[in-house]
Amino acid sequence: MITLTESARRLTPLAWPVFIGQVSVLAFSTVDTMLVARHGATELAALSVGAAAYITVFIGLMGVVLALSPIAGRLFGARDLAGAGRQVHQAVWIVLVLSLLGSTLLAFPQPFLWLAKAGPEVEAKVRGYLMALALSLPASLLFTIYRGFNTAVSRPKAVMALQIGGLALKVPLSTLLVFGAPSLGVPSLGAVGCGIATAVVMWSQVLLAFTVLRRDRFYAPFALFGRGLDRPDAAALRALLKLGLPMGMTILIEVTGFSFMALFIARAGTTVVAGHQIAANLVSLMFMLPMAMANATGTLVAQSIGARRNDEAMRLGWHGVAIGCALAALLGGTVYALRDGVVRLYSPDAAVVAAALPLVAWVAVFHLADAVQTLAAFVLRAWHIATAPMVIYAVAIWGLGLGGGVVLGFDTWGIAPRSLHGAPGFWFAATASLVVAALALLTLLTWTLRVRRREEAAAA
Repeated sequence: MITLTESARRLTPLAWPVFIGQVSVLAFSTVDTMLVARHGATELAALSVGAAAYITVFIGLMGVVLALSPIAGRLFGARDLAGAGRQVHQAVWIVLVLSLLGSTLLAFPQPFLWLAKAGPEVEAKVRGYLMALALSLPASLLFTIYRGFNTAVSRPKAVMALQIGGLALKVPLSTLLVFGAPSLGVPSLGAVGCGIATAVVMWSQVLLAFTVLRRDRFYAPFALFGRGLDRPDAAALRALLKLGLPMGMTILIEVTGFSFMALFIARAGTTVVAGHQIAANLVSLMFMLPMAMANATGTLVAQSIGARRNDEAMRLGWHGVAIGCALAALLGGTVYALRDGVVRLYSPDAAVVAAALPLVAWVAVFHLADAVQTLAAFVLRAWHIATAPMVIYAVAIWGLGLGGGVVLGFDTWGIAPRSLHGAPGFWFAATASLVVAALALLTLLTWTLRVRRREEAAAA
């Protein structure tokens, strides 16, 4: 019987490369936020609205593609390497269709601009930023295939290396394009420059990922190359979409519940939304730790299921949840204690800092609840359960979180205390929604594993 210590020993080598790699990815937006904050509040407001729109589109589509990971993980655990490789080819067809849809939404962002009710100056900057990201989206989704497949086959360092390299290119390129270099004939582009830099970096990463898959001998048994792109396989596509569509919808619900906060808060003015952008970026950065643990846990659970070691899969799942929650509690408490100094790292503007600090006060509870629900959701996906979590997210995050945020933040019913008017009301409701989602997903996971145990006992 696998112990907690043994689980931790197996999870660590999978989790830390994912953590570093995902922090590198999130650092894209962190760098952009810090650079643009020094450019001006108007540019930061445009970045906040544009980033909310992009994340809404990309994350939902990314969730569909990431169905590759639990499916390929089971095949890898069963030692069907060629079968796992065929899933990559089918995921490429899905990405081609999703890229067309997503890039069109980013090129014509009227729904997001209507929600934000941004002024003409901010709107123009948002349009330019999103147009650059419309060109970047296909590369981002193709790289998601590389990431999901490597996660499934316990090779996260191959992803981490390219993500760190991408950040190394992103920092100087964003700096150059945001502030410009008159001596080189490069104009100051502000938030738009961030979008252009991201597009350049993502296409560079995809080219490098293709090279790694083709030349590294580790991937030879998966038969990824040598026959061109496989024709669409109806059965394989159905399997990917059966799991991927509810996964994508679940992630979309979670992200829109958060990103739409920025669009609604934008109505309160540039300073308020700039403060929200800092708090949102900080929470997103912290989220990379439980996300790494969730990826590692989901990978090992899927591989164990594929190898028909279900009892091991169950214990690994619970151990991953316990370890991830303990780490989240420690990190959340530390950031809460140091919140004043942390916020001032983002912006020297006293008004923006004052707007951000009340929001960061929610960080400890928000982060812990976020960690619990993420870990539980990843374990459930390894068991190919995604539809019920989607319903839980819709009720908790859209209903309680976003709906409650509108009621409190805008005081639409005339019942909200003044302290929860504006951005604090949205953050209070978002935190409450994550607590509810976390408790519901833990309950679902407990019930699911009990059913699996009864089925195994009956079969025996």
